[in-house]
Amino acid sequence: MSYLGPEFDPPQPRRPRRGPLTVALAALVPGALLGWVVYEAVGGGTGDGGVRTASAAPASGTSAAPSPSARSASPSAATDDGKRPSGGSASGPLKGKVVVIDPGHNPGNFQHTAEINRKVDIGTNRKECDTTGTSTNDGYTEARFTLDVAHRLRSLLEKQGATVKLTHDGDSPAWGPCVDQRARIGNGAHADAAISLHADGSAQGNRGFHVILPGSVHSGAANTRRIVGPSHDLGVRVAGNYLRETGEPPSNYLGNGTGLVTRTDLGGLNLSTVPKVFIECGNMRDSKDAALLTSGAWRQKAAQGISEGIVSFLRGS
Repeated sequence: MSYLGPEFDPPQPRRPRRGPLTVALAALVPGALLGWVVYEAVGGGTGDGGVRTASAAPASGTSAAPSPSARSASPSAATDDGKRPSGGSASGPLKGKVVVIDPGHNPGNFQHTAEINRKVDIGTNRKECDTTGTSTNDGYTEARFTLDVAHRLRSLLEKQGATVKLTHDGDSPAWGPCVDQRARIGNGAHADAAISLHADGSAQGNRGFHVILPGSVHSGAANTRRIVGPSHDLGVRVAGNYLRETGEPPSNYLGNGTGLVTRTDLGGLNLSTVPKVFIECGNMRDSKDAALLTSGAWRQKAAQGISEGIVSFLRGS
């Protein structure tokens, strides 16, 4: 997801690098702290290129990329994406737990720009309903990526016994939902945990993932004060497990090497009443990250890391 749109303001500028940076990312486990995982972050260029507006179509490219009008219920027909009716196993460590997965954007948004551009209330102010998202330079869209990872993540969590709900899937709904409705889906499901899946659209050389945590907001319909603590716990666990499973470094352009960013301007977080985080799985506009994000095998690792973070949170909460 680019930083131009309803959910995001422009990113903080990168600080000049003074040499190799050793970063450490915390991953909590029930009742104790794991050691920080040490990783030497990858350097890269500065800038804020590659952003996409709500009315823009994805770049044309290789055969792996659909045209804006190409709707597919399955983001990756050549792989098992875990797409099937939701429902947990009869037993498992997460039996009785509810997880809501929010795949960022929607492949149909490109055909519904008028609808997604209308303003909705996010508590602190009003922003557009949704955006089209970003894409790799070869045209693999963020919306396809997030649905693919969501299907894989759902499959993993259901095997643990969780009941899993997606905010949208395939052609239902045809566009959106709006960011306020995405939050309400998690709230209405009384989710024990919710996560919104994204990929960034920053400049070449800007690499890595980051998890976005809700800040304390109490304005209008937004009141995150009760979820700030548990959401932070969820985010730290997701970040640590994601790093371990994928090898993707924490962002070298946001979060000061921690892989964690706190925001108070996101409708999907501001309006949530259940523990919730966003994850930007990598930068689609960076060639190294794009090579990973377009790999089905790597997307399975991404889903595994996110799943293990959620399982750790739910078993420890």
